[in-house]
Amino acid sequence: MKDIYKDILFGVSVGDALGVPVEFTLRETIALNPITDMIGFGTYNLPAGTFSDDSSLTFCLAESLTQKLTLENVSTNFQNWFFNDYWTPYGEVFDIGIVTSSAIERLRNGIRPELAGGIGTLDNGNGSLMRILPLISHIKDLPIEERFIIVKQISSITHGHIRSVISCFYYLEFARQMILGENKFQIYKNLKTEIPAFLNTKEISKIEIKAFERILQNDIVNLTINDIESSGYVLHTLEASIWCILTTDDYKSAVLKAVNLGEDTDTTGAVTGGLAGLLYGFENIPSSWIMQMARKDDILNLAERWKKYYS
Repeated sequence: MKDIYKDILFGVSVGDALGVPVEFTLRETIALNPITDMIGFGTYNLPAGTFSDDSSLTFCLAESLTQKLTLENVSTNFQNWFFNDYWTPYGEVFDIGIVTSSAIERLRNGIRPELAGGIGTLDNGNGSLMRILPLISHIKDLPIEERFIIVKQISSITHGHIRSVISCFYYLEFARQMILGENKFQIYKNLKTEIPAFLNTKEISKIEIKAFERILQNDIVNLTINDIESSGYVLHTLEASIWCILTTDDYKSAVLKAVNLGEDTDTTGAVTGGLAGLLYGFENIPSSWIMQMARKDDILNLAERWKKYYS
C-alpha cells in the first residue's frame, strides 16, 4: 500500500540533502568528482543528511495540511521558520532565496498571504515549486479549476508571477496522475494536451504559455544534458526535474542525475526527488540515505499526522 505522505516528505528531503554539499558548484566541476552517495560538508560545511530551505518549507506546508488548510496557517509556519528556526535541521536557517525572504518579510508586515509573493518577471525563482508538493493531498480530488486556484494561492505566498504558478500547477498535475497510477510517459503525453487546453481558458498571456513549450510541445526526453539548465530559475528546475524523471528508472538514479547537473543542486534534487518518491515509493529510497537524514523521526511523525488528517 503506497504511502504518499512518506513518499513525498522523504522524496523531497533526501534529494535536497544530496544536493546541499555541492550547491552553487558548476556542472563541469562536479563532473570531475560526481556525486554517487550521500555526503556531508562541502558548501555549508554541514553533516550528511542536512536538508535546506526546500525541505523546511515543504515540511511547513505539510504541517498546515495536518489540519484545515488556510493561507494564514501556511503564512504563520513560513514566518515561524524564517524568524524562529521552525523545521530547520539544526535550529538555524542557513539558506534562503531573495524572493522568498522578501515575501516572508511582507507577511510579517501584515500583507495578505496571497499578495505577498513577488509578481515581477525577475521573481521567478524556484522557491514555490520546491515546497509545493504536499498540496497534492488537498487538491487531488478537486476539479481542475479549483486545483489551479488553490495552487495559485499557495504559490503566491512567496511567488506570485504566473510563470511560477503554472510551473507549480504542471508539477502537481504530473504528481496527481502518478498517484492515480498512470505511466510516467503517458502522463507527460497527457499533460501536453490537458495543460494548454486548460490554460487557454484563462486570461493568461500566450507569451507565458509559450515559455513552457519545451515541456508542452517538444519532447524533453530527446534533449541531452547540455540542453538542460539547472539554475535557480523556476522553468530550469521544472524542466530538469521532468527530464531526470523521464530518463531514469529508479529513485537513486533520478536524484543523482539531478544533483550532478550542478548549480542549484539542492532544489533540483528536491523537486526531482518529490516526483521520484511518488513514482517509486519510500521503499525505493536507499535506506542508508534515510538513516542519515537530520530529524528523520520528526519527518516520520509529520508524515503520520498528515496522513491521519486525510484518512
